[in-house]
Amino acid sequence: MFKWLMKSLPRIIGLRRSHYRKRPGKLAFLKQYQVRTVLDIGANVGQSALEIRAHLRDAQIYSFEPLSDCFQKLSSAMAGDTKFRAFPFALGAKNEQISIHKSAYSPSSSLVEMGKLHKEAFPHSAESHDERVEVRRLDDVAPELILKDDVLIKMDVQGFESKVIDGGEKTMGAARVVILENSFYELYVGQALFDELYERMKQLGFSYRGSIGQKYHPETGVILFEDSVFIRA
Repeated sequence: MFKWLMKSLPRIIGLRRSHYRKRPGKLAFLKQYQVRTVLDIGANVGQSALEIRAHLRDAQIYSFEPLSDCFQKLSSAMAGDTKFRAFPFALGAKNEQISIHKSAYSPSSSLVEMGKLHKEAFPHSAESHDERVEVRRLDDVAPELILKDDVLIKMDVQGFESKVIDGGEKTMGAARVVILENSFYELYVGQALFDELYERMKQLGFSYRGSIGQKYHPETGVILFEDSVFIRA
């Protein structure tokens, strides 16, 4: 009886196998833009670089990661990739040496102080200690790179997004696609939120095309932030 029901269920509710299609990966859309250069800003241990490489096999990837231990893991993860280069510094509005708040959960580390809401929602990330790191402006770094159109900029910098943009407006003019972590609530003290970054990206000539991932408050279900996709119009 159970086997018969399972086999008959699609017919009973009006579905057929032909209606099901394998869902493409969240970065599959990048292939249509023929991206040849990637700026992976806030690379952590290489999660994004590896995911991007799976879709953009011929693109040159430049990753930026200021935390020393994460930089070593990033370099190890991408070892042997001849079209990859990593830089052991952060990107921001000016060239300087400052302290980063290194979280017990390294992806939550930030050059901005973590806010109360973040600590409450993700208590495993609350503990931190400071590490001195170098920060450079993207527009000062870009001349050292080979930027082939069209550029993808992936930005995951935990509340420091506006500072990265401040120091890289000229370089962002070469970008076709920007994917940035974009908060709806203040998770880091004084950070620019979705509306401000949305307007900023519009001013730079980009159109908002939706999200490829959202993060929810584990108790309330409120959407806290997303990975926003912006395409140059």
